[in-house]
Amino acid sequence: MRRIGMLLADLFDEREFLYPYYRVQEAGYTPVVLGPEAREYRAKSGLAWKAELGAGEAPELAGLLIPGGFAPDYLRRSEAVLALVRKAAGEGKPLGAICHAGWVLISAGVVRGKRVTGFPSIRDDLVNAGGLYQEEGVVVDGNLVTAQGPKDLPGFMRAFLQLLG
Repeated sequence: MRRIGMLLADLFDEREFLYPYYRVQEAGYTPVVLGPEAREYRAKSGLAWKAELGAGEAPELAGLLIPGGFAPDYLRRSEAVLALVRKAAGEGKPLGAICHAGWVLISAGVVRGKRVTGFPSIRDDLVNAGGLYQEEGVVVDGNLVTAQGPKDLPGFMRAFLQLLG
């Protein structure tokens, strides 16, 4: 099981998708791009990328990554996406969320009692959902890795890959 799920929806942050996409490959894993449905999604920059499968069709995964941008606001509206996030969290698999991706964690109900970080504008959302907000670039709590934004990508991916073993 060397597959890492990567969630996409329109207006994803291309940096927070592409950097992890290639780092996962460099580490010997296969990225599986998932969306609310299998189709092409557009980044904030206009870059297009196709989700191979809908979240409800995801194969068995070793871990799950959620890029930020505005995409998390769309992702959190999909029950299949939320079920996939809950499954990864419940099974203790590495779960990474960067920037605004904390919104997906909130809607999936997996932040209560966890040390988390995220883009400063969602701090109140994370706190109101029961998260223990940390003013740090990258925070690891058990199987959960969160980061504030693109500047934190190297540390975010080091932490995520370390959890994979």
